[in-house]
Parts: sequence; structure tokens; C-alpha cells
Amino acid sequence: MNPNNSRDIATLLLVDDDPDDQEFFKLALQTIREEITLAVAGNGQEAFDLLCSQTCMPDLIFLDMNMPLMNGLTFLEKIKATTDLKHIPVIIYTTSDEKQEMNLARALGAADFVTKPTRFSDLCQLLQEKLYLHVNA
Repeated sequence: MNPNNSRDIATLLLVDDDPDDQEFFKLALQTIREEITLAVAGNGQEAFDLLCSQTCMPDLIFLDMNMPLMNGLTFLEKIKATTDLKHIPVIIYTTSDEKQEMNLARALGAADFVTKPTRFSDLCQLLQEKLYLHVNA
């Protein structure tokens, strides 16, 4: 967990403009770990503003790539260039499976790159694995 947080409960930030994907993610997270806090932003600019205001300081960010106002790569570049935010692991969470996009995201500092699962059970398993690897929750 984030060493700057005095709480024992992990906080995740989902940055995704699709309300259905947001709900799917929220339900899966509640299924595996009900006590984890989830913040949601609808695009990269909203997420960056949220983080800069320190309203939300997540332990892990799940980031979609294709969004209005500020896409995932631009957000990733900005967060990794911001001293107070660059320590937060970012997992690219997208429908894309393009190698070039994956390589660029990793070069910009993404901790991982995963394709959005279509099955609920697969999403629950993915979240359990990523929480264990990146948050120890």
C-alpha cells in the first residue's frame, strides 16, 4: 500500500469513460474485496485533477487508453512526470492488444498492460492477481 496512507484499506482509481465498464469493474472489486475503496474518473484530465487536488491518493491506478479530453498515454506521461504521483503503479486496462501501444505504455512507466476481460469471473481473477502483485491487499 501507499506508505503515505495511514489506513489499512487499499484505494484504487479507475480511469475509464465507459459507464458499463466502470460498473463491471466496481462489481468485480466488491466481489473479491468489499472493503477496498474505489474512486472513478471518466477521463485522464479528471483523474489528473483529482490526484493533484490530493482528494484521492490511490495505491494503484487502472487506466483505459481511449478516452476524451485526455487519453491514457497522455495521462500516464503526466503522472510519471509529477514528483508526488510518479510512485503510483499504473496498469493499462484497455480493449486494445496492440504491441506498439503496449510497448509505448511500458516505456512511459506503466507497471502492467492488460486487456479488459469480457467475463466477470476473469475480471475478478485479474483484480485478485493485480492487487496481490501491486498492493498486497
